[in-house]
Amino acid sequence: MLVLLAALLLTPPAVPQTQNRSSGLVVAAAADLSSALKEIAASYETKTGSKLKLSFGASGALTEEIKNDAPFDIFFSADMDYPHQLIASGAADAASLYQYAVGKLVLWVPADSRLDPEHQGLSVLLDPSVRKIAIASPQHAPYGRAAVAALKHAGLYTKIENKLVLGENVTQAAQFVESGNAQAGLVALAHAVAPGMQGKGRYWELPAADYPPLAQGVIVLERSQHKKEAADFLDYIKTEGAAQIFRKYGFTNMPKN
Repeated sequence: MLVLLAALLLTPPAVPQTQNRSSGLVVAAAADLSSALKEIAASYETKTGSKLKLSFGASGALTEEIKNDAPFDIFFSADMDYPHQLIASGAADAASLYQYAVGKLVLWVPADSRLDPEHQGLSVLLDPSVRKIAIASPQHAPYGRAAVAALKHAGLYTKIENKLVLGENVTQAAQFVESGNAQAGLVALAHAVAPGMQGKGRYWELPAADYPPLAQGVIVLERSQHKKEAADFLDYIKTEGAAQIFRKYGFTNMPKN
């Protein structure tokens, strides 16, 4: 039976208020982008003077907010499926859809753990010392679904299912491990290499063939009142400068149009 820990370590992203929209683009983004997109946004603001407001969360949860008329201008998903859902519902501009990166899944353990994922891979999860394993909620987060797929591919899911604890998104799953509430976690490579995680853990990168590709898409939302500004930021996402930042955080190169 899966156990869902209470959301004590990470508050859900607050939906920006409509009255503040005139001061800048409002960007909804998957939690795995919490470091990379902040750096990209800072670079963009420095170059253009434009202001961005970033709100991070699970892709599925953000999609539901958008369907319920949350005042976002542009949406960075951790997969391509949620943007396609928004297109089908009439909430997003199909012509603007762009695959900006491909994410990677890692097994992450605390720095002082005696587990050796680098040499033993997912089999370390069978160690008796591993009582809880953190993943993002498969219901809302593409990284959670990828984690379940990887565990099933390895033949481990039914053996460790009762140890799983679900974060609201992949950031919270990483925080469960960092805080000691879980002894291991399947999280985004972007979190494992983020500056705030340096020295706090060790990771093993899962083979890409072990889970569905985490192709990640960005799309401009139909109800945006700032489509020109959103298109300009999307053009910046397609530049080599943005690609370098994505690569810095473990994403693969952005595909070319």
